[in-house]
Amino acid sequence: MPVYLNLNGGSGISSYETGPDFINVTFAEGIFRTYSYTHARPGATHVEAMKRLAIQGYGLNAYINSNPAVKHGYASRA
Repeated sequence: MPVYLNLNGGSGISSYETGPDFINVTFAEGIFRTYSYTHARPGATHVEAMKRLAIQGYGLNAYINSNPAVKHGYASRA
């Protein structure tokens, strides 16, 4: 998994993994650390935006937390 750059220094995200129709986001802390988001849930628009932010290394955590459909709409968590 690529390490999340965390350019603003305030993100709890440690790494991510992308595929054609998903992104897995791993947080540094928490009971559930890896959250999977797919084109099916929460949807392609959100997943593609999250992929762009992950590659940039900036804004992914804020995007997740500011969009209820994303924050509570993950496909799975582990």
